[in-house]
Amino acid sequence: MKAHRYLPHTPDDIRRMLESCGVETLDGLYADVPPQLRLKAPYRLPEAMTEPELERWFEGIATANRPMTCFAGAGFYRHYTPAAVTAICSRSEFATAYTPYQPEISQGTLQYIFEYQSMMSSLTGLDISNASIYDGATATAEAMNMAVASVRRRRRVLLSATVDPAVAQVLATYASASGITIEVIPEDAGVTDREVLRRTLGAGDVAAVIVASPNYYGILEDYAGLADEVHAAKALLVMNCHASALGMIRTPGEWGADIACGEAQSLGMPLNYGGPGLGYLCCRRELMRKMPGRIVGATVDRNGNRVFVLTLQAREQHIRRHKATSNICSNQGIMTLHAAVYLSLMGPDGLRRVNELGAGGARVLASRLCETGKFRMRYPDKPFLNEFALDIVEPLDADTVLRRAAEAGILAGVKIADDAILVAVTEMCSPADIDRYVELFKD
Repeated sequence: MKAHRYLPHTPDDIRRMLESCGVETLDGLYADVPPQLRLKAPYRLPEAMTEPELERWFEGIATANRPMTCFAGAGFYRHYTPAAVTAICSRSEFATAYTPYQPEISQGTLQYIFEYQSMMSSLTGLDISNASIYDGATATAEAMNMAVASVRRRRRVLLSATVDPAVAQVLATYASASGITIEVIPEDAGVTDREVLRRTLGAGDVAAVIVASPNYYGILEDYAGLADEVHAAKALLVMNCHASALGMIRTPGEWGADIACGEAQSLGMPLNYGGPGLGYLCCRRELMRKMPGRIVGATVDRNGNRVFVLTLQAREQHIRRHKATSNICSNQGIMTLHAAVYLSLMGPDGLRRVNELGAGGARVLASRLCETGKFRMRYPDKPFLNEFALDIVEPLDADTVLRRAAEAGILAGVKIADDAILVAVTEMCSPADIDRYVELFKD
């Protein structure tokens, strides 16, 4: 009897498939996965149970979870999800096929995608939004590819060192397979070194410049004049921004950016142990034909009724791969709906209030932690919204700080160096939570 009786492949089938892949064993398919990350024993699964027994078994597992107060950010943030968001997203009317090619039976899906796009265009200050991409890192990679495709015969991209390192790694992966050269512009005291950027732009042959707001350290960089410099070099400006922060700070459109992209998990989506996320992508009207993902337009039917339909892309486009953009569609379903409902419930005032609460709490926490003498602001003269970098005073180090806080039920931040952490505050961090954090380091 075969070990996996529901898999139809014979040993000869497997051998021929491995030969096609150029490996000798099934383990060879996973050679790029570090050994320490591979499963070394079978899953510890119990015997079959009745439904009540299974519920009790899961309840027992859940008791091992310890609720933690979250001051960790670095691109993903714990925000409150209004109950109405979950209720509306759970309605069966929205559980239709995720690719609404047939508008006659997909008006509900098409409408919420259209509403999402409208709100994201307003949030970024740009003309067009797609719907959507799997996460902020791949959205930035798609923005890079889009920029290169729009600026002919240029395949060099300048990337600020203040962009999230995880995003930079994804960009490098995409670039390596696309013939794109990425040149990193160094940081100067936590912000993009504009002088180096100007010199590098002046050398020519640049397709795009990618910067972040807020940047990886939580700093709000001053990009005044940057768009003019980039456009004078006949390149495009791409801005990676936290979606929620755009309810408070200058938009990419106001900075003169051509493309805005980033992670929209901050629009009320639970952290949920790493996903799912929502990558957004917006651009100027002139670039929309290079945009991947779905775009929904509004029109009228022959009776004059307002209706919605997919536009600018034919399904057959994705069959002819040499002419296709990335065919991303599943994320436009539940995650786009989630963001659309959240934004419509919060409105501009609610989104601004969320950011005000986070910004206020961040300033209180930063000040009080520095008063303990155990921490110093890493970039004391730089403006920030709700996230900031702290240097840790010896004999403490980042690992000790994070471990001590975790033992007290607090995720104190994200380690960015042996002696530095990145701390984020959202509306979910109460004054009492801030008090508990500070008390841990007063002695």
